[in-house]
Amino acid sequence: MAELGTLLDAWRAELGAWAIPEHISSAVADSPWVLPRQVFARRADRLNAAPSGPSYDRAWAALAPRGSVLDVGAGAGAACLPLLGRTTGLTAVDSDAGMLDLLAERAAAQGVTARCVRGNWPQAAGEVPAADVVTCHHVLYNVPAPAPFVAALTAHARRLVVTEMTASHPLMALNPLWLKFHGLRRPVGPTAADLLRILDAMGLQPGHQRWRRPGGADYASFDELTDVTRRRLCLPPERAGEVADALVEAGADPGRPADFGSSGREVVTIWWPGGVT
Repeated sequence: MAELGTLLDAWRAELGAWAIPEHISSAVADSPWVLPRQVFARRADRLNAAPSGPSYDRAWAALAPRGSVLDVGAGAGAACLPLLGRTTGLTAVDSDAGMLDLLAERAAAQGVTARCVRGNWPQAAGEVPAADVVTCHHVLYNVPAPAPFVAALTAHARRLVVTEMTASHPLMALNPLWLKFHGLRRPVGPTAADLLRILDAMGLQPGHQRWRRPGGADYASFDELTDVTRRRLCLPPERAGEVADALVEAGADPGRPADFGSSGREVVTIWWPGGVT
């Protein structure tokens, strides 16, 4: 327990270091923690049209025989929609009502009525039933206290919990731009390896696989990518041109704009047995 406490303290501290200094965030009207719903929707559509990768494979295999799915931090459905062919029932939890609307529309188009619960996990855990498979993709870097979060995932899974996250913090790719525009050195941790150590210390004996998810044109235009990046960097609209130039210098392709985050980066699939008997 002492080791687990040390690991959890380090995780919380490293995530806390990502806070943006108040003098930078207060200088602009736009929130840097932008959630571009249209980008999440395009990504969900792309992954649903051509499911692949270890995260999908693990969850799909666990749904034989067919079973229910609970998707936590579901967004527009990138994790759960590809599983509908083996799903007997779908529950989705997310704090953003607009995201849940996007997911529900897409599930309905495939003949499935999704039960959508707006709320934060694990606070919303009491509002949802257990499921055969629990998915949770690209959420854990937003969780300063992973132990109760993970425990609630486990307590809601009969067969398997499948999570996916980038190997390093998804916004780390923007670190050079923070240095360029603000002279600010951003953190480099925590990492998926740190979470695996926490899961081991919790006694979950997780399996994991590191792989590379192919990137995709999740942004409708380079201007859209530029605008989202500008907001993330706490820069005003009149500096959009500078951001566009910096993105090109950093390797962004204006003809195929992909997110400077989880899209196309090294990811880790992590899974462990459910706790429902």
